[in-house]
Amino acid sequence: MIGPLLVDVDTGVDDAIALAFLVRRVPELLAVTTVAGNVPIDFSTPNTRNVVAWLGREDIPVHRGASRPLSVPYHDAAHVHGGNGLGNTTLPESPKPESAEHAVDAILRLAAEHEGELIILMLGPLTNLAIALSLRPALVDQIRKVVIMGGTYANPGNITPHAEFNIYADPHAAQQVFAAKWPQLVALGLDVTHQTVISRSTWNAIPWDASRPSQLARLILARSYDERNLEGFYLHDPLAALTVIDPEIVGVEHGRIEVTDEGDRRGQTTFTPGDGNHQVATSVRASQAEQSICDALDVVWLPHDDVKDRAE
Repeated sequence: MIGPLLVDVDTGVDDAIALAFLVRRVPELLAVTTVAGNVPIDFSTPNTRNVVAWLGREDIPVHRGASRPLSVPYHDAAHVHGGNGLGNTTLPESPKPESAEHAVDAILRLAAEHEGELIILMLGPLTNLAIALSLRPALVDQIRKVVIMGGTYANPGNITPHAEFNIYADPHAAQQVFAAKWPQLVALGLDVTHQTVISRSTWNAIPWDASRPSQLARLILARSYDERNLEGFYLHDPLAALTVIDPEIVGVEHGRIEVTDEGDRRGQTTFTPGDGNHQVATSVRASQAEQSICDALDVVWLPHDDVKDRAE
């Protein structure tokens, strides 16, 4: 039994794929909160509403969150996700409006309602969770587990040589979240997410008349393969989502994570093995992870050559 889950997103292509995975695999997906990251909040929020509606889950409330980082200027990733965040694909407008409750209030309410049981999955910058911590420091005692897609611990970054995008986008929020004494915090960085992809061959094999999850993948990944001529698309957020239901898909090491929040190394995540409440993913069963994600999307996974150096 997975238990109740709240997921925080900056939807984004891989966030959308992660949502499709979670809708299929997590019975108690209580809410989705949004943040400015891959695209501004005025894109990430309607993107999220439209994705969950496309998947037939308008009942899942979508809560608008922070529109900018805590201290640094906002920086998007539209070069990866397209101007609208969904590879320039326009989905039908959701018939259900966003929730009137702010994302931070939703986090605090659900943490209290499901004390000791709630899992929080963070797939974008950590701004909303940092604000929630500032308002209620005892939040750390109410959460069962925090899973974060963020950082890079042995490999180069993807936004600077030293930093992964989600941490770089709001390093002060990241430092605050990592400094808190959560019962369990698992971080998946580029070290493992760069080992998992949807390959061009897998994408090409998706029929246009397939199920809604597979249609979504077909539509929003088209820009990556047709316009950008990539051979693979990294499964950053879907891999983090998978670890919520299958923690053993990654190998972890215990220790402490520190974040550099200023200067040339802004967003750098430094991991010190040993004592500490952090778990950093250091290995992944990549083919098994890809197959599990594709199965949830009704996509036939095809074995592929190593295309990871030609992916994004």
